[in-house]
Amino acid sequence: MSSFVRPLAAALFMLPAVFVAPVHASCGAAFCTVNTTSGMLDVPAEGQTRVDLRFEFIDQNQPRSGSDDVSVGEISSHHDEVRTINRNLLATIEHAFAGGWQLGLTLPLIDRSHHHIHNHHHDGEVLHLDDNWDFREIGDLRLNLRRTVVSDPQRQLGVSIGVKLPSGSTDVDNDDGDEAERSLQPGTGTTDLLLGAGWRGVLDGGAAASISVAAQLATGEHDDYRPGHRFQLDLGYEHPLTARLTLPVQLNFLVRARDQGDEAETDDSGMQSIGLSPGLIFEAGGGLRLYGFYQRPLYQHVHGVQLTSHWSAVLGASQTF
Repeated sequence: MSSFVRPLAAALFMLPAVFVAPVHASCGAAFCTVNTTSGMLDVPAEGQTRVDLRFEFIDQNQPRSGSDDVSVGEISSHHDEVRTINRNLLATIEHAFAGGWQLGLTLPLIDRSHHHIHNHHHDGEVLHLDDNWDFREIGDLRLNLRRTVVSDPQRQLGVSIGVKLPSGSTDVDNDDGDEAERSLQPGTGTTDLLLGAGWRGVLDGGAAASISVAAQLATGEHDDYRPGHRFQLDLGYEHPLTARLTLPVQLNFLVRARDQGDEAETDDSGMQSIGLSPGLIFEAGGGLRLYGFYQRPLYQHVHGVQLTSHWSAVLGASQTF
């Protein structure tokens, strides 16, 4: 085992003992931080096309302040967050061109339900009103251009640049005609710059290790809302169990800055988190790969009061042809 793998493996086996918090937060939108991009799992060969369909489930049912769980309404606010359920379906298509170039497109379908209690002050009294949203909408489209700068049978190194386009709606409302908070909406309304780099190496015995860094930077604002910049670091290790079955595990580090603007909930946005994500990958044959991941928290700190989840799950299938 190489000098790189020994400390990484030791860290992965020790960290489950310190589970302290859920890994997702906000009053609305959440995407699982498990990295299933081709640069993390396996880059398609020149001339190949990869089609990937990924389903995520994130149940944000635990209010949190800082690093502590709190009960609904424990910390007084304009509205008390109760629960958000995210069911995200992400469709990705990638094609590898000559010269190490790869172009990818990802479009999410977001199925989200949200419940909070609105504390309305009227005639000296506080009225506690239930507000609910339940919608299924297209999210923001992502285009990504990747260049493999080092490629041989043992290792690959690539860099990428891309853009997130404002294709998702920003004015979804409920049956009462009330618009959801901006962080709950399926789209941000902003064009964001995507930057990334990743390394993947084959180790002894057919195992593999990978490192990925990525940033998402909003280049402007829309209707007085600017989402916070996002930075992610992923460490991955894959151990073959059989010729077709692989056991992957990832550490997913996320830092998200506070949202800005008059329509943002600046005090209740922004976070830092670490998630541990074990899974299984099955090579079904004919270029078809099935995968699943279960993510549990190691650490999380949120600003203000935000909803968090105790776990999340990812199921997916990719076809290379």
